[in-house]
Amino acid sequence: QVQLVESGGGSVQSGGSLRLSCVTSEYTSSNYLMGWFRQAPGKEREGVAAISTDGSTSYADSVKGRFIVSQDRAKNTLYLEMNNLKPEDTAMYYCATGPFYSGGYYAILSTVRYKYWGQGTQVTVSS
Repeated sequence: QVQLVESGGGSVQSGGSLRLSCVTSEYTSSNYLMGWFRQAPGKEREGVAAISTDGSTSYADSVKGRFIVSQDRAKNTLYLEMNNLKPEDTAMYYCATGPFYSGGYYAILSTVRYKYWGQGTQVTVSS
């Protein structure tokens, strides 16, 4: 059972920045996806950013140019740097991992591609 633990959430004002971290107990295999998702109250969970084994990344249109996903495999850690935050970014943020999939840029942002999930970290952006 892979365990993921997120941290780094908090409350910031609009235009501010946060850096989320996700430590995993292990990488499930040599080929994998790792992603960040978010869920606001009353809304479905949505993909924010993802990164695959080869380092390729995908981003939701709403965060392109503001968020950066990266990983440090030596530390088993996934990061999400969030800049120019907006009130609509307010949500619980989750990291997740699943088997490698190469079905397309937006396909790897789908929740169905992920098997293991963290408990989430809250991000609140005030105007």
